[in-house]
Amino acid sequence: MMAKQKTDERLSTRLSSDTLLEMYWKMLLSRRVDERAWVLHRQGKIPFHISAMGHEGCQVGAAFAINRGVDYVNPYYRDLALVIALGITPTQFMISLFGKAGEYSSGARQMPSHFGFKALNIISGSAPVATQVPQSAGLAFAIKYRQQMKLVDPNDESHPRLALTCLGEGSTSQGEWHEGMNWAGVHKLPFICMVQNNEYAISVPMESQMAVSNVADRAAAYGVKGVVVDGNDVLACYEVMKEAAERAYNGDGATLIEAKTYRITPHSSDDDDRTYRSREEVEAWKKKDPILRFQKILLMENVLTQAVIDDYEARAKAEVDAAQVEAEAAPYPAPEAALGDVYAPAE
Repeated sequence: MMAKQKTDERLSTRLSSDTLLEMYWKMLLSRRVDERAWVLHRQGKIPFHISAMGHEGCQVGAAFAINRGVDYVNPYYRDLALVIALGITPTQFMISLFGKAGEYSSGARQMPSHFGFKALNIISGSAPVATQVPQSAGLAFAIKYRQQMKLVDPNDESHPRLALTCLGEGSTSQGEWHEGMNWAGVHKLPFICMVQNNEYAISVPMESQMAVSNVADRAAAYGVKGVVVDGNDVLACYEVMKEAAERAYNGDGATLIEAKTYRITPHSSDDDDRTYRSREEVEAWKKKDPILRFQKILLMENVLTQAVIDDYEARAKAEVDAAQVEAEAAPYPAPEAALGDVYAPAE
């Protein structure tokens, strides 16, 4: 059965004005950090950047729908807005971009955007794409096992009650994705897989990756619920993620969410997207920018004002400027640090 696409441009009845403004702030902050990273790369100050521009709606909507900092999240490399919404700061991300001492995820051993932060239950995933799916399904299995063995109260919100992972539609061609989804379906796990379908697996269009119209159409084959959502509509993404989280919390099994979106930048700082897509296509999608779209809704509903927008822009610039200054001033790790322990000191 074909998954039904959900979109909702009205304000969610579940969310207060303060929460809506916080969501807008996190989207804006991610975008301004992202833009600065591109500038730093073009100046030759950092070696690599991979962007979340265009994906902020689905990522921030997802983050606000789960128990942030408690539920497990295994992000993929394009999840900058997601991890910022979970609590990663611009300074922490900048330190990672520069590979400086004190880098939060791996002690500056891993390349940028391979996120991992134990304090926020952000899992450090493996670099090969789609490997985060069976890893996250395994986490979900552990959550369910601990609940069944009464090692934790299944309703206790201080313990993780679901595992969320994300990936691009191109990664669903990997065997690990199918294995993880099958495991989640067989064991009816508290697991959510959000596929951020931006139409291109690097330079390969979606129709060259799969013979179905929607990734979520495959959900029935795994015995999980499948939903297609407008990934540029942060409120619609929040609603479908909230429903998926409630299913997970209630023991009703896994959900496959396909967020239809678009990356308005090249795949990474090493990619020239002019070789495989037209400028007209990119410009058309920029008019569907999830931040501007959300801003318009908040203005219409009198939740946001131009004065607040101006204040947020000033705050974002100040935070990004300060993060860059701190990252550039920080020392590089000592060479011998490369031989030390990565995640925990030796006993």
